[in-house]
Formats: sequence, C-alpha cells, structure tokens
Amino acid sequence: MRKSKEELRIVFMGTPEFAVESLKILVEGGYNVVGVVTMPDKPAGRGYKVQFSPVKQYALENNLLLLQPEKLKDEIFLENLQSLKADLQIVVAFRMLPEIVWNMPPLGTFNLHASLLPQYRGAAPINWAIINGEKETGVTTFFLTHEIDTGKIILQEKIPILPSDNAGTLHDKLMMLGASTVKKTVDLIISDAVQPIDQSELLKNTIELRSAPKIFRENCEIDVSWDVERAHNFVRGLSPYPGAWMNLVFPHTNEKTVLKIFQAEKEFSSHQLPLGSLETDGKKFAKIALKDGFLVLKEVQAPNKKRMEIGEFLRGLR
Repeated sequence: MRKSKEELRIVFMGTPEFAVESLKILVEGGYNVVGVVTMPDKPAGRGYKVQFSPVKQYALENNLLLLQPEKLKDEIFLENLQSLKADLQIVVAFRMLPEIVWNMPPLGTFNLHASLLPQYRGAAPINWAIINGEKETGVTTFFLTHEIDTGKIILQEKIPILPSDNAGTLHDKLMMLGASTVKKTVDLIISDAVQPIDQSELLKNTIELRSAPKIFRENCEIDVSWDVERAHNFVRGLSPYPGAWMNLVFPHTNEKTVLKIFQAEKEFSSHQLPLGSLETDGKKFAKIALKDGFLVLKEVQAPNKKRMEIGEFLRGLR
C-alpha cells in the first residue's frame, strides 16, 4: 500500500552544512523524518571544545531523534536503527554505509551526490568540476549499492558553472539545488514513479570518465608549467578551501613565502620572464609569470596571517 508523505518513515543521514538544507526542506515540508544519523561529536578549535555537526545542530533545534554511532556496524546502533522502522533512508554527505545499513529499509536508501554521475565519482566533485574547467555541473540522486557512487540514478538536475564561481559559491548553489532534488526524489518514490537509470547506460556516450578524489594539501600546489587558464581554474576550484598555494620569492625581501591564493585574474600576454617568477610594484599589484601570460593575484594569505587583498598584503611586507 502506497504511503503519504506524512506516513512514509524517513531516516536521514548526513553531517556538514551541505546536508542541512536537504533535511530542512523535508522537515519544513511536513515529511515524516523519524530519525537523524550524524557523526559523533568531536573536539575542535584551540580549546578543543566539543563541536556538534551542523546536521546535529539542526536536529536538536527541531527535536528530531538523533543517533551518533562511532561504528556503523555496532550492534546497539543497528538495533536502534531497526527500531525506527524506516521505509526509506536518505544520505547526504555522510560516510560509506555497510550493506546491512543501506539494505535495511523496504524502499531502499538513496544518496545525493554533487555531480552529474557517472562523472566525478568521489569525495570532492565540486572542486574537481571547476579545476577541470567544466562549464556545467549539477546533482544526482541514486540508490545505494555495493560500489561507491555507482547505483541506479533516480534524478539529475543541472546548473551552469559561471566564470565568477569558485568552490564556495558553487557549493552553496548545489546545496540548494540538492535540497529541492531530494524533495522531488522522495515525491517520486512516494508516488511510485521512479524509473531508475543504470549508470552503465550513461557511460555509453561518455568519452572520458573524470573522477573526484579527496584533495590533500600537498596536491594544492600550482605548477609553474601550467598555462594561465589551468592555473586560474585551479585557484577557483580550491577557494575558499583548502586553498591553492605557491612558493614565491618577493623581490624586495628575497625570501621564499608559501602563499595561498584565493582569488586571481587572468592576463594573457607574451613575455620573456622565467616561469613562476613574480612581477610586482610592491604596492598594488603582483602577478605570476606563466607560459601564456600571468596569473594576477587578487586575494592571498601568508603563513600565520589572515586572508587579505593583494595591496594590503604587499604593504605589510615592507
């Protein structure tokens, strides 16, 4: 028997801010969220104060039942989860689930992923889409299965990536688009109108499959052999976090500085300068020589300093 949205029992799993919008649209839309699973609290910051995940914060504010398992195969957690009698589980930015968890509800478990699957499977799809110079991206809902990010697709929604976008602005747009797509997906499931598409069908027309592995600081260095376009996309794709960086020598200090670059502009021109060298007036502008022009620095951060616009940074070097 088909259930209404007030009857369909939903367990929601997620942790960061990205997941909160999806949970919020369900709660505010009158869907029956019977439980929320999020990561355990962890100490953070200088005083090691215990910090709640954004999803936990929202769950507490809205009196939702909360589970915070250390291990997803823990027997007590599994008993508690089972007792919620979920018809459907929804996962947004959480951990990999064991089969015993994703296979529990009769209607299955679906995940929201911040890319147009099968492209950009992995932990950092928003960053990699910009780094690779994509002109559009989107979100996908799909049923969970054994291999990560490979399940049958329920819905996809697309948006353009604007030249002005960085990972931060695109994150926020996809967070909102993702929430509305989660709601649409639940409505499709309720009305028994889902026609899942096997990802192998979409792979047939794919020339190159691009992945989105987790990003580590050591992979965030700008390579001086890159062209301007590639370096600029790299800065955008890693801003505001974790931040692209370079080892730069400022002429008037002659000291090497590891500089994080959060915002830059492109300047295409021919020059004879060594690649990776810095041109600056020491007051208002600084730009890095690359093979087909310059990466013009706009917003930067030196070690143990705050993020600042380039003029303020240069004036502080004197």
